[in-house]
Amino acid sequence: MQNLKEKVVAVTGASAGIGKAIAIKLAENGAKVVLGARNTELLEKVAEEIKSDGGEAVFAKTDVSNKNDLVKLINIAVSQYGKLDVIINNAGVARISRIDELDTDGWDEMIDTNIKGTLYGMAAAIAVFKKQQSGHIINIISTSGIKIMPTQGIYAGTKNAVRTIAEAFRQESDGSIRITGISPGFIKTDFSVKSVNTEDMKIAASNAVEALAISPEAIANAVIYAISQPKDVEVGDIVIRPAKQN
Repeated sequence: MQNLKEKVVAVTGASAGIGKAIAIKLAENGAKVVLGARNTELLEKVAEEIKSDGGEAVFAKTDVSNKNDLVKLINIAVSQYGKLDVIINNAGVARISRIDELDTDGWDEMIDTNIKGTLYGMAAAIAVFKKQQSGHIINIISTSGIKIMPTQGIYAGTKNAVRTIAEAFRQESDGSIRITGISPGFIKTDFSVKSVNTEDMKIAASNAVEALAISPEAIANAVIYAISQPKDVEVGDIVIRPAKQN
């Protein structure tokens, strides 16, 4: 944990769920966190919670589908703290439906957020990391891309795109910039319920979360593990799911 002291970490999707848990856990362990999300009211509450517990946090409204928002978020980190050590590309959306239902608007939203949003975050951070000759990218992916399920095809596709891009970057990197992928399974957040449209599907999603899900702190702990490794150690892929999830 000593490796986390004074690290500057940007987290997208930090207003709730996994992103919030990551931000709070990092701050508890001495990191300075730079929080981004679309909902500034919730973001401010997370930042105040961190500060009230003695941590350091700043925040900015961030829509990851807008590349300029990611550049601004990273610039805030550098201007406020003089550097950026880690970016955590956590923001994501799921729109669950059969492919033949042709929810093309949902497809666009997932591509814009899950793929382009991650790429924009990587791009903004890499520009800084190259100057520093150091940095760490952490992408929050999903077990949906590991086990392909009906109604999750496009969502899983976006997540596997991130997995492929990350592996390509790892092979291209000289080791000064590390990259880690973390794939959560069922986590106790409202993410799954928000991803479906019909009342029946919402009930089913809620029941699945209630029966299976584990705490978002499990993902936060994995982030801390990856960041805490010595500079010459790269943790590539971590899969975290409930022990009873198929």
